[in-house]
Amino acid sequence: MTFATPWALLALLLVPLVVFALVLARRRRIRYAIRYPALDVLAGVVERERRGRWIPAALLVLALTALLLGAARPMARVPVPRDEATVILIIDVSGSMNADDVEPTRMEAAQRAATRFLDRLPARFQVGLVTFSTQAETLVPPTTDRDAVRSALAGLNANGGTAMGDGLARALDVIEAARQQAAGGAGGPPTTSDPAAPSTTAPPGTPDPGTQAPVTPAVTLLLSDGANSAGGDPFVQAERARELRVPVYTIALGTANGVLRQPNAFGGTRIQPVPPDPDSLARIAETSSGRFFQAPTSENLTAVYDSLGSRIGFRMEEREVTVAFTAAGLLLLAAAGALRARRGARLP
Repeated sequence: MTFATPWALLALLLVPLVVFALVLARRRRIRYAIRYPALDVLAGVVERERRGRWIPAALLVLALTALLLGAARPMARVPVPRDEATVILIIDVSGSMNADDVEPTRMEAAQRAATRFLDRLPARFQVGLVTFSTQAETLVPPTTDRDAVRSALAGLNANGGTAMGDGLARALDVIEAARQQAAGGAGGPPTTSDPAAPSTTAPPGTPDPGTQAPVTPAVTLLLSDGANSAGGDPFVQAERARELRVPVYTIALGTANGVLRQPNAFGGTRIQPVPPDPDSLARIAETSSGRFFQAPTSENLTAVYDSLGSRIGFRMEEREVTVAFTAAGLLLLAAAGALRARRGARLP
């Protein structure tokens, strides 16, 4: 937490002075004469009253502290809903996705979780779908038409190899094309990226160096269940994603003991081990400033997509939270006054 007017924090020096004054006030003896026949009963009442006599003072000190902190205009990073963003789903449709170690199969679990993920995104978000097996293909360009994406997801079939690098490259091509189109429509020059700038130099939505049009925030979700076996190098594309400020959230689907059962030429069943490749997916996520998830079950996969829906739908932003501190201080002050009045009504 930071403060917009940090010099106002000097007023906190008043807090120890107030505490010192309260301690002195408590030590003063109030002498008075009293006539009461049952002094032992009165002594018990007084003892009970003494046990909580410090509570109003403590609330008063806390209230003063909260109000003084509020005067310094505290700033905190809070989640703020995004107005718009582009999300590209990159789904592995290689033959290993037919494995049934994730019920009912890896492919069907991915379809169901991705469909539910769409419901978690704000309606204004553009969503696209890229698939890859031996080759990569753009099934749905970025659009707000959720039904088009759901229909494409429902028609996925698993077959072929794993060209993970090509899938990521295709998704980044789609994002760059969408950014250039948006920049042209806004009357500005095409959006360009600065390869020398790290991903943390500018938040999504700020203008790229040398352009006037803002960059639409974009993320990719890469789901795969195996190691790259065809096409280009996925790690090269992860570096490209970092340069474009497009974090790649990766999900490793399946278990280490997963196998693919296929009929062989002799009428039997050929069993092929198809473990996921979490190390490569974790490296891709780290390189691109994204995050890696592992989903060995369909329940895990659904939870991952739900989490990503909440994460992508918001951005962290510095906001002034003076109102919260002021409200807390006033509530504490009211509680201290009410408690003090209640105790004062019992005994002088």
